[in-house]
Amino acid sequence: MKTDTQLQHDVIAELAWEPSVNAAQIGVEVKDGVVTLAGHVGSFVEKWEAERAAQRVSGVKGLAVEMDVNLPGSSKRNDVDIARAARNVLEWTTYWPQDEIKVVVEAGWVTLTGEVDWEYQRQAASNSIRGLIGITGVRDQIVIKPKAAVMPIKSDIEAALKRRIHSDANHISVGVRGTEVTLTGTVHSWSERDSARNSAWSTPGVRSVADNLTVV
Repeated sequence: MKTDTQLQHDVIAELAWEPSVNAAQIGVEVKDGVVTLAGHVGSFVEKWEAERAAQRVSGVKGLAVEMDVNLPGSSKRNDVDIARAARNVLEWTTYWPQDEIKVVVEAGWVTLTGEVDWEYQRQAASNSIRGLIGITGVRDQIVIKPKAAVMPIKSDIEAALKRRIHSDANHISVGVRGTEVTLTGTVHSWSERDSARNSAWSTPGVRSVADNLTVV
């Protein structure tokens, strides 16, 4: 098991290795395996990439984000321009009726609402606008539509976990209540945690996933 000092060194190194992040502007503190990122970044997508970089480091149990997005003058946009750009990007990059998703922008923060059939569609909507110039944050409030017929959700998720996580799948418990799934247990890395969560979301009939997994 890594010490907090080792984790701090590894996270700093990973941030420096990530080309889309200016690591010199980000401070890293670690306590009991929980990493805190603080500082200022020049765009929301840089903030996102910094978070992802920290999560890639093995041994990280949790992540606290205290970074601010300070847009340079050339990157500043008013809310109307951001909303128009977000609407255009969604129309060009997604494959479902455009009236399914609504865009609201306030002080640079983009909020997405509406309903889609699958989790990958919700992720595609957020991913498509994350790199837009001028945004300072994204709130994803899109929900998954309930399915008319509920499939054997529990067995489908457990089978997917065995395919993707192998022996570690035995340490994950899948609870199902209607269309709501709860994952509990332990995994060895953030990537395994993401894989487990994606396995649940990719199962037909799932409308929400509560991730209570612990990285050990």
